[in-house]
Amino acid sequence: MNALQQYIDLFNDNRKVIEAGSPAVLNAQRNAALAALHGARLPRKGSEDYEATDLEAVFAPDYGMNLTRIAFGGDATESFRCDVPNMSTCLYTCFNDVIVPGPNAMRNAGGMVVETFKEAATRHPEVLTRYGSLAQLDDPTVALNTLLAQDGLLVYVPRGVVTERPLQLVNIFNTTQPLMAVRRVLVVLEDGASARMLVCDHTQSKDVNFLSSQVVEIIAGEDSTFDYYDLEESTPLTHRVSTIYARQARGSNVLIDGITLTNGFTRNNYRVTVDGEHAETTLLGMTVAGDEQHVDTHTLISHNAGLCRSNEMFKYVLGDKAVGAFAGKILIKEGCPRVEAYQGNRNLCASPQARMYTKPQLEIYTDDVKASHGTTIGQLDQEALYYMRTRGISEAEARRLLMQAFMSDVIDGVRLDVLRDRLHYLVEKRFNGTLASCSSCAEECMVKG
Repeated sequence: MNALQQYIDLFNDNRKVIEAGSPAVLNAQRNAALAALHGARLPRKGSEDYEATDLEAVFAPDYGMNLTRIAFGGDATESFRCDVPNMSTCLYTCFNDVIVPGPNAMRNAGGMVVETFKEAATRHPEVLTRYGSLAQLDDPTVALNTLLAQDGLLVYVPRGVVTERPLQLVNIFNTTQPLMAVRRVLVVLEDGASARMLVCDHTQSKDVNFLSSQVVEIIAGEDSTFDYYDLEESTPLTHRVSTIYARQARGSNVLIDGITLTNGFTRNNYRVTVDGEHAETTLLGMTVAGDEQHVDTHTLISHNAGLCRSNEMFKYVLGDKAVGAFAGKILIKEGCPRVEAYQGNRNLCASPQARMYTKPQLEIYTDDVKASHGTTIGQLDQEALYYMRTRGISEAEARRLLMQAFMSDVIDGVRLDVLRDRLHYLVEKRFNGTLASCSSCAEECMVKG
């Protein structure tokens, strides 16, 4: 059976309920999403750009959904403690699939606006009309998210506003029953605006199956600056399919950094479109996976203008029977000279059973560019291990130090000082085997779904 069909049937049977609980701008996209899903199928393992990943199997189970927007109970802000201390953030929580402002949240402080889509439909409807402008419905996972989304978070930074505190969104799964959460984020920065955002995915219910469907749209105006950090610490039964879109205008500077420390199944898609000259794009990623974890990353940076620069680096350390995959493409279109574009994928397989699949690509249709890509798959340097052993360092400690050093340049690319320092510590704990899933959450506070 086509796994998508159960969701299409669910929507058709409950359309009135879904639309009654949603702002009009979301409902306006549903017919197009439904049409895009007609006859579509989710990729199976071996499909193009899914050589190691079976999305059909991921979406096949009946996870259940909260279509009537029932409150789950419990206090998300009380059940969560940030694992990045000393960082003052404007905190919002998506508790399963419901967004809850934290005690230090801000709705319109310092000029930045942070609202749910339902709030924005009344307060900032002109900004919310940009919803769906980047999302591509030819991707069935994005079309499905668009079909079923009932709310989301709007981050709006007006012209010239430079925010001081980072915005933090914490996505928490915590129920006693399986659940699929459909999450949506729209970020709009006007010309000259600047902001930073940290998104953390956590799972507190260890023995429950979850599926997270996430779509993020980032619109960066001229000369704007935006950092987006995406940190996942979940559980082996958590499945996540995330797509991040970004569109950059002239002179904008966007950094997107995806970090997976503990998980079950993860597919991360990054789609960046550079539309203006003198724009700069930094795309970073880091994965530490063991047991039977699965992390698949697919990237596309499209240079539609000349005189711009992109730098991309993804690193994996895989142990046990973990599976990693990376497929990245840099596209430089005709008439876009003097582009500098670099792509790298570096991987360590720390056990004989670990598997890594990688496919870097360049497509260049103009002259006078500097572009390169490269990939490596290897094991720890045996000479370095031997040297460290002769200096009295145990094999386990030597392996840990080499793996930490391997990840250091990606961590050092973080432009948020407190987060960068904390990531060094979290990665050390992960390699030590002392980082439990959802380490940043307090004692489990189970609630009934």
